[in-house]
Amino acid sequence: MTDPRPNTASTEPPFNHAMVDPPRWDRDPDTIAAVAVLAADLRALPYTTDAVGDLLGDVVTAALEREQAEPARRRLAQVMHDAGAPGSQRALAAVVSCWMLGDPVPTATLDAALPTLTAAGSAELNLGWIRDEAFHPVVDLSPYSTDDLGEVWVASDQTALQTRTTLPSWHVLGIGRASMTLAGNVIRRPVAQALDLGTGCGIQTLHLLPHADHVTATDLSVRALEFTAFNLVLNAEALGLDLNLTEVPERDGQPQGRRRGFPLTLGGRVTLLQGDLLEPVAGSRFDLVVSNPPYVITPRSGSEPDRFTGEVGDGINTYRDGGRPGDRLLAELVATLPEHLEPGGMAQMLGNWEIRGTTDRATNGAPDRVAGAASPQLPGWDVRPRSWVPAGVDAWFIQRDLLDPAGYAETWLQDSSEQLDPARYTAGYRRYLEDFGERGVAAVGFGYVWLRRPAAPRAGRIRTEVVESELQQPLGPAWGEAVDRWDLVAGDTEGTGGLTALKELHVTVPGDVTEERHQRFGSDHPEVILARQGGGFRRTAHVDTATAGFLSAADGEFSVGQLTGAVAGLLDLDEAGERALVAAVAELLTDGFLTVTAPIPSGM
Repeated sequence: MTDPRPNTASTEPPFNHAMVDPPRWDRDPDTIAAVAVLAADLRALPYTTDAVGDLLGDVVTAALEREQAEPARRRLAQVMHDAGAPGSQRALAAVVSCWMLGDPVPTATLDAALPTLTAAGSAELNLGWIRDEAFHPVVDLSPYSTDDLGEVWVASDQTALQTRTTLPSWHVLGIGRASMTLAGNVIRRPVAQALDLGTGCGIQTLHLLPHADHVTATDLSVRALEFTAFNLVLNAEALGLDLNLTEVPERDGQPQGRRRGFPLTLGGRVTLLQGDLLEPVAGSRFDLVVSNPPYVITPRSGSEPDRFTGEVGDGINTYRDGGRPGDRLLAELVATLPEHLEPGGMAQMLGNWEIRGTTDRATNGAPDRVAGAASPQLPGWDVRPRSWVPAGVDAWFIQRDLLDPAGYAETWLQDSSEQLDPARYTAGYRRYLEDFGERGVAAVGFGYVWLRRPAAPRAGRIRTEVVESELQQPLGPAWGEAVDRWDLVAGDTEGTGGLTALKELHVTVPGDVTEERHQRFGSDHPEVILARQGGGFRRTAHVDTATAGFLSAADGEFSVGQLTGAVAGLLDLDEAGERALVAAVAELLTDGFLTVTAPIPSGM
């Protein structure tokens, strides 16, 4: 969605918050130089996650993470007004107060904090406006740090915490839990071509650059692309990005919806394209696709975003609402994304899926119960996601959370701070319940999606699971290993119709896996034996006596076949019992309770 209003930053206040343009980053050499000066000033403070954490302290930081600003406001005021505090602390406090809390600061104070750019230079970059000797911020500009990126800064639209009002429909999200979850989930291996689908402020693009030769970032919102471009320019030094800005040539003589300089390539490594979902990359393929799409299920009101500009007339939140009814957006992506993957290419996303249930006439058609394993006459939660996967594609769906229609409505109405307008909140709540009721939605699942186009054509594999445990973060390394183990076991089954190659492997129990036994006082044998993972997916597996015996003996010295044979003999298992033990070992290997120590035989 583009902002058609004129540039109103500089030294005059905008009429209201909605009139503010995104930060400037354009091809003007003076503007590019000014952004570089901003980066140098922030680096000198230093404006980093550790420095901000040290300044605020653990208690204040925890309150800010709960979106409670008063403890931080009090702490920062103490520092800024303490004449005895080091000048570097007062300068950092001013920047945090300005761009993390959204509070006005005296221009002289910001001048001291950013001595080269100054408050006036910040206003010229559309980072705020000046009135009555005070600088009024109009963006969120926060430090961000990860192992792969180091220290960077990310600009986005201000949050409800900063504006103290509901979020506008054109809002561009900053760093949030969802974006950090996705970034942690991604299996990061070197790739040639990566796609950040629905880039927002560009956080996934920043994460992709260290291991992708080239990143294409797309969004329906031109405003989002403006923020992404600004963040790339601001962090060019940290990313090793050459600021050679060139327009992307038109494909086949057809215009690509050019607006405000998009399409654009930065430094030959990042291409920014504007458009709806996969339209901007029609005919292109990638080794990795990462997407935090606008998957939030939203009642349709009859007016959709303009598919070329993203402009809307009825307040649709394009940063989270994909303009489709129900969970159709995720269904569309799961069905079509594999066409844009190179052989062996993967896609990882977050998403919601509707779970349909029965209806109760006494509640006027509202869902009566959740579909699932406990209701055999109803489909499970994964029936719909499975139905979206094209033939010949691998898919893995992990459900992490489940909300009933009322809880879902409350979650997303509060996410956009609709509760600050009671009438709007009530009307939105009613629309949600009516919308879910029309489709018989009993619950909405949230989780992770992984897709892959096999390196060579074959039947697709689909795995679905509910994981409620707290996951190790980042999850990506463990997920990548899990995919490799899944391939190992599934390939053995597909190739031989059994688990012949598995029996030749030598395996051991990882150090993070522990045994837990439960038995009544006085009992000779445990009634429940559990295997627990301390890392990765942190799964818990119920195991029987035979499987527990195998795990106890799996030290890598003997092959799987030798161990299963020994356990079967010790427990006097028949042929069917030994086959069941081998199958249990295969499942434990897939789930990470075992790891291969000997070379993997060819063909697996």
